[in-house]
Amino acid sequence: MSSNEDPLADVLSELGHFGKYQCIVVLLLSVAVMFHAYPHNAFVFTARNIEYRCNITECYDPSDSFQPEWLPNAVPYRNKKPRTCERYAYIGYNTNSTETNCSEDDFDRGSIKNCDNFIYESSERTILIDYDLHCDSNLWKLTMVGTVNVIGQFIGLPITGILSDKYGRRTVLILGTLFCGIFGIARAFSKSYILFCILECLDAAALSGTYVCSFLLGVELVGPNKRVLAGTIIWCFYPIGVMATAGFAWLVNSWRFLIIILYLPLFTISFYYWIIPESVRWLLSQGRQEEAKAVLLKAAKINNRTLSEKSLEKMSKSVAKQINEPLMEIFQSKILVVRFFNASFCWITCVFLFYGMTLNSVALAGNSYVDFMLTSLVEIPAYIVIYFVVDKYGRIYCQCGSFLLTALSCFVFLFISDEQHGMQMLFYLLGKFGATAAFTICYIISSEIFPTPLRHSLMGACSMFGRIGAMVSPQMPLLATIWQPLPLILFASMSLVAGLLKLLFPETLNVKLPDTIKEAESIGRDPKKNSANIS
Repeated sequence: MSSNEDPLADVLSELGHFGKYQCIVVLLLSVAVMFHAYPHNAFVFTARNIEYRCNITECYDPSDSFQPEWLPNAVPYRNKKPRTCERYAYIGYNTNSTETNCSEDDFDRGSIKNCDNFIYESSERTILIDYDLHCDSNLWKLTMVGTVNVIGQFIGLPITGILSDKYGRRTVLILGTLFCGIFGIARAFSKSYILFCILECLDAAALSGTYVCSFLLGVELVGPNKRVLAGTIIWCFYPIGVMATAGFAWLVNSWRFLIIILYLPLFTISFYYWIIPESVRWLLSQGRQEEAKAVLLKAAKINNRTLSEKSLEKMSKSVAKQINEPLMEIFQSKILVVRFFNASFCWITCVFLFYGMTLNSVALAGNSYVDFMLTSLVEIPAYIVIYFVVDKYGRIYCQCGSFLLTALSCFVFLFISDEQHGMQMLFYLLGKFGATAAFTICYIISSEIFPTPLRHSLMGACSMFGRIGAMVSPQMPLLATIWQPLPLILFASMSLVAGLLKLLFPETLNVKLPDTIKEAESIGRDPKKNSANIS
């Protein structure tokens, strides 16, 4: 069905909804998203709480094991593990011999002392060691790194959204990635915890808008019926980047070297200035028709297509009426205000579930690196399934079902014992599958319900509110110390509420991207009027 409402869709139809040119651009943007995943998840490993205990200098242990046979004589235990920062007072006679001299009689179990130095279970080196963040009293400083990262995103997302809508998606993508790389490399050489956190916040703020920029650059260049395909390809590269981050962390024992390895590739994004086009829809919304035409003509040449002058002229004339709608005009529309706040809550829930379940995976009973990679790997089938079902059954019902799947999986997980790690992991992965699917559809819907001149600003604002969920997610280890099932209960309850609220959104399946506030308000009122050109 041809649409007179969206002349750009007619041009994209002539160009090819997803031709060779769009394929190249989407793959390049996918690489940028993969690089985005490196710094976005690095704090999970740089600020990881590793296993350690007191170094009992009075005892000699030829086996050099983390838990020698005599250790229960010297250190109090909790949950079958040695206490990290406490030991019994030594009352025996230290002969400094080459034999272990730590019997039960050598320690006073009624006198507990704090540790002076520590022994670590592995050779892994995180900021816990370099900044002396040992013991429960400092655990909040480790989890705070993740929260500081999210605070940076909270600050950066609305700013990068406004900059993107004013100066272009490509500009923000390149500059944001480069500044993130600079702050990140500087952080690898930081000598203090405070400086580390400041640089963590700055690089997160710089990077915050690059994911949305990559997504919008991809979906705004393809035809309406290929938006989900473009988004799926881009999304699939994010978990690849997350798994690569975990793999590098597994291989590299030093957090400083890990940061250098993860951040250096970001500087290659500077070449995108010459190989990635600016968003055609954004150029049109800014009245830069000639530049938009140049991008489309270049794409047509690579796709071996011919664009008619009639379609290009019609496209140029259609945008003259809707250039530069002020951001504040959105608050004059009750429909879009309600829609915005509903979207913001769904973003909070999606971000909380997505990152909370990812971060919490390192605290499961198995190998933390493997569990983290599996929790990231399950995102790929979630993206693929969404691609096949979201255009068949609609955005709203698919997202509601995704939230309910996460709620059910987390609820069942609560009744599985730690000894059944395989069964635990199965339901945990099902929960992460649902959370990923819900987050994916959240991006799709948010990109389809707001007008082009304000699209990134409003998506950035929704994502900014979503960082509230991300601020809480790094604190899951602390909540688990209060009551172990608490994180899973929060995951289940928020999923259920968000799934029901999602039913209030209008369906955007086969609806053209709105270019004005009026068009955005009309979504869901007259399906025939809002149908996109999907021929």
